[in-house]
Amino acid sequence: MTTTSFTLEFGRFKLDLGPRACIMGILNTTPDSFSDGGKYTTLDKALTRAQEMVTAGAHILDIGGESSRPFSEPVSEQEELDRTIPVIEAIADRIDIPISIDTVKAKVAKEALAAGGSIINDISAFEKDPGMVDVAVETCAPAVLMHMKGTPETMQVNPNYDDLMGEIITYLQERVNFVLEKGMAPENIILDPGIGFGKTVAHNLVLIKELHQLTALGYPVLMGPSRKTFIRNVLANVSGKKTGPRDAGTEYGTLAACAASLMNGAHIIRVHDVEAVCAFSHIIDAIRNA
Repeated sequence: MTTTSFTLEFGRFKLDLGPRACIMGILNTTPDSFSDGGKYTTLDKALTRAQEMVTAGAHILDIGGESSRPFSEPVSEQEELDRTIPVIEAIADRIDIPISIDTVKAKVAKEALAAGGSIINDISAFEKDPGMVDVAVETCAPAVLMHMKGTPETMQVNPNYDDLMGEIITYLQERVNFVLEKGMAPENIILDPGIGFGKTVAHNLVLIKELHQLTALGYPVLMGPSRKTFIRNVLANVSGKKTGPRDAGTEYGTLAACAASLMNGAHIIRVHDVEAVCAFSHIIDAIRNA
């Protein structure tokens, strides 16, 4: 399948989305994220990990200070600022690729952009904090608007849909209309269907399979299947054995989900293992562009 191309220009950065996969490396400065919680909570460890991902080929670094894993509890604004801003300042001084702030809080986003960040990644699609859209408009920052059914505390409590793709597309179109009405430039909008956020295993599989329906809206699409529970559940159903987030089988499953997402039109892939996904995506890019 041919993937629609987009050019994202912001500040001194320019990303060509479509001809090749854009890899967003995950850097969580949290003690409780489902895969890497507690690994990068010091400045030195976070900087080392950021440099590793850039060397491996990451095009964007996504910094998060609040876990959004299922059943996680929110943290205070100040705690999130303390976890993220020093890291963003340090990385921005040393690394010349865009930094994304993964937050639902307008003040955190504003401070992160002032500290050297460039992109807002909001899992609530600007619903959680009404001031978020003002930050995006005032700074002209690109923003990821994601679909989530419920909240991290409730999203995996029996999620159900009458029309999975229809409901996700309708919701994201409504959020696009909202930010456009508030003055956000259409070329700064990125959509994320929220794999793993209020979806069952079956929902996630269908979402990847039918992703082309979302790309038809005409905006770049981000997918984040990395190490998600649905991958581990599929593998467990086949083998009868549970796998952890960092087990080899989970990493192989992540590569398969990334490949399917890219072949169905995704532009940006948000992952933990940047090195493996970058190498893998080069082959997918070659096939898509053949």
